[in-house]
Amino acid sequence: MKQKHLHQPFELYISDPGDWEERILVYHFFEIVLILEGEGVREVNRNHFNYRAGDIFLFTPLDCRGFKSSIPTKFCSIRFAEVFLTAYRNQAERATVSGWLKQLEQLFYQHNRFEQFVIKDAADQHMVSSLIAHLVTEFERRQTYFEDNIQHLITLMLNTLVRNIAVPAQHRQTLQEEEPLINRMLLHIKEHIASREQLSIAYLARTFNLSANYVGEYFKKMTGESIQRYITVYKMRLVENKLQYSVSTISQIADELGFNDESHLSSQFKKFAGVSPAQYRKEKAQRAA
Repeated sequence: MKQKHLHQPFELYISDPGDWEERILVYHFFEIVLILEGEGVREVNRNHFNYRAGDIFLFTPLDCRGFKSSIPTKFCSIRFAEVFLTAYRNQAERATVSGWLKQLEQLFYQHNRFEQFVIKDAADQHMVSSLIAHLVTEFERRQTYFEDNIQHLITLMLNTLVRNIAVPAQHRQTLQEEEPLINRMLLHIKEHIASREQLSIAYLARTFNLSANYVGEYFKKMTGESIQRYITVYKMRLVENKLQYSVSTISQIADELGFNDESHLSSQFKKFAGVSPAQYRKEKAQRAA
């Protein structure tokens, strides 16, 4: 299964109908979608559901989704990573938001495995549509504090969406058993990206009941790239996001992501990005000014 990653902590766009002809992909970020016009069928984790104008969906990291339009479709897509909602917060607030997002991720992922998400309350549907409109305006105008405002708008949307779902107990109990192996491996990497021991081939082999010789072969077969390359790129993208969107020092980032020290992070990042972390942060700040 092909994978798709977010290039920035937050992306927003209004699509053209042709964008909906993509093949089925596993996306590694949260996405809220509002159908502006058109009809068709969407696939979510091997389930197929009809969609029409006005429908609102929420997808989580590792959800597999794709679309096939029967009437040309236009939609608004709001994509964001955890780092976007935790940027500019202190350590305690980041921990709180991260824990909340993990709960939401599990809740919505379980729901998306078994049934179509529908906003049952008309007032809630109107509210979310209105919040999306305000978010688009904030993003397009980009005035002072627009990122803070977008964070708050997304938080309001997520809280509103949560109260419109309920996951049957039997589905929660069987989810772990039914989860594809590659998804569990990718989620493990995401959750333990700062632990070299828990990302070692030996540890992965024990955890996922594979031979050490087969772990790398299986991972490349399923994702199209080596496991070490995947881990390196994922970690470097996290470094980039933290350099650009957080106030953490380079030393703090090194500690958070499991590097030996600031020097180790700097040498690895320069190999990946071609510039030092300090230079990368400076260049991004200058472009944003």
